[in-house]
Amino acid sequence: MSSRKTERLINLTIALLASKRFLTKNEIFRTIEGYEGSAEANERMFERDKDDLRTLGIAIEVGELDVLFNDEPGYRIKPESYALNMGELSGLDIALLSLATEVWRDASFSQAAQSARIKLASLGIASDYQSIPAMAPRICIDSPNFAVLVKAIADGVHINFEYLASNMEVQHRDVDPYGVGNRFGAWYLVGFDSEKSAIRTFRLDRIRGQVARSNTLNSFRIPNDFNVAQYLDENLFQDTQSAIIRVRKNKGRQLRIRAAMIVPDEEFDTCTIPYPNEQSFTDLILWHGEDVVVLEPASLRESVIAALEGLVKSHD
Repeated sequence: MSSRKTERLINLTIALLASKRFLTKNEIFRTIEGYEGSAEANERMFERDKDDLRTLGIAIEVGELDVLFNDEPGYRIKPESYALNMGELSGLDIALLSLATEVWRDASFSQAAQSARIKLASLGIASDYQSIPAMAPRICIDSPNFAVLVKAIADGVHINFEYLASNMEVQHRDVDPYGVGNRFGAWYLVGFDSEKSAIRTFRLDRIRGQVARSNTLNSFRIPNDFNVAQYLDENLFQDTQSAIIRVRKNKGRQLRIRAAMIVPDEEFDTCTIPYPNEQSFTDLILWHGEDVVVLEPASLRESVIAALEGLVKSHD
């Protein structure tokens, strides 16, 4: 399907969803960008578009503008009939739908869609763009390079950037980007590092400045068996150790989402949580105050106690 046709279908769906009454074909042809040419050509195009939308599961209702007169039929999409029965969704499903929602939101308020809205208003047709159903909750992505990386992956282009390594040294990296994924609230880029001649993982919040991309499209191929989610699960925290901590009921959500196992109890739940860095994990535990008690390992428990003692001394 061409991008022009895709945009026309999106704008047609938006207009039929937003309209508070049935729209005639002539009104559709005058307001939706993409219907051009002769009346016969627009008729054929509209019939194909209706079939395409029905194939996608979008039901178009046909009705009369005035039941007292034998007017030409009109078309609309009821928001309630457009709603999807999604059932139970996994975290991955939500993430994918959220990214798709951003595309939908952008399309809803694109120049073409806004032009259609203005044209409908000029014809005296009331519309309610707030009634267009949202598809999914939004995910907050605070990296300015996220969109650039996703586009680079789609285009198959080589990228380079400055990266803050684990030793706090800023290094130049040349990478073929394979995918991006989220683990424990942080976004990661996975790609082939030219200097290391191996696949490496990079935290997006450690990228310094803007990611630069080459001009050559399809300059590399992502391995057919590569799966970014599987790679992160298997390789991200190879050097981790696990802590056993007690977390108060209905507290410590940031800790609970990291847990590999949770054993419920009356006031506190016992959580087994893997962690890659003791200092950063200590800081996270301290943030939760008296709602968390560290049981194991001894080194983590001592680190937390030392931090609390230091805090008390600083306020003496």
